[in-house]
Amino acid sequence: MPTNLSKEKPKKKFLQWMKKTGGRARSGRITAWQRGGGYRKLYRKIDFGQEHKGIAGTVERIEYDPNRTSSIALIRYQDGSEGYIVLPDGLHVGDTIICNDAAELGPGNRMQLKNIPVGTMVYNIELEPDRGGKIVRGAGTAAKVLAHEGKYAQIQLPSSEIRKILDLCFASVGIVSNPEHRYHRIPNAGRMRKMGWRPNVRGKAMNPVDHPHGGGEGRTSTGLKYPKTPWGKPALGVKTRRRIWTNTFILQRRKKKK
Repeated sequence: MPTNLSKEKPKKKFLQWMKKTGGRARSGRITAWQRGGGYRKLYRKIDFGQEHKGIAGTVERIEYDPNRTSSIALIRYQDGSEGYIVLPDGLHVGDTIICNDAAELGPGNRMQLKNIPVGTMVYNIELEPDRGGKIVRGAGTAAKVLAHEGKYAQIQLPSSEIRKILDLCFASVGIVSNPEHRYHRIPNAGRMRKMGWRPNVRGKAMNPVDHPHGGGEGRTSTGLKYPKTPWGKPALGVKTRRRIWTNTFILQRRKKKK
């Protein structure tokens, strides 16, 4: 965890309670398993878009956010307003940032993709104009601007996928803070419980009445050609999305790790 974090309490006007669901949808049924418990925490409202467009701001302090892997920065703008942003690596207290259609290349500055040179590392990228940043927001992540072609910019995502995004979309310059997060390991089961993750029992360890993988003496295989869910439906690799997604904007799929 970074050592330059402020010990002051977060701004109260940017806090809100998050209702815990326990993995249940609006219908009351569990749709996300192994969820529940965990520490109580408040959500910090982050400016992922262009709420303070055209107004320069100064980094007042850097804070810890329990809801994300990166740090956040409290920005005080020249018009007297304040706001939180996802902190980029290399941005310090007292530095100045700005969000505009075109701006100087510097950590934290936000501008349209058409004004960002090829080879620049960016994060918090919009997929649709004026809808706010949706991708590349995790600790230590960054995308690379590969080319400008017509009204699109070609972006290489952290997963190695290359896709086209409209040049009018905004992106922030730099790399998301806390790059050491990738080396962090959860030390024990208790830490997972504090994070809201409950234990997960393997299907092989259950009885046949409870799971298709259950039963047998000792360490046995599932005894099936392919894995199944507790309700007997195919699992692992089976498409479950009903909506038909387009591949028009994907130029190159991600390279799977061997």
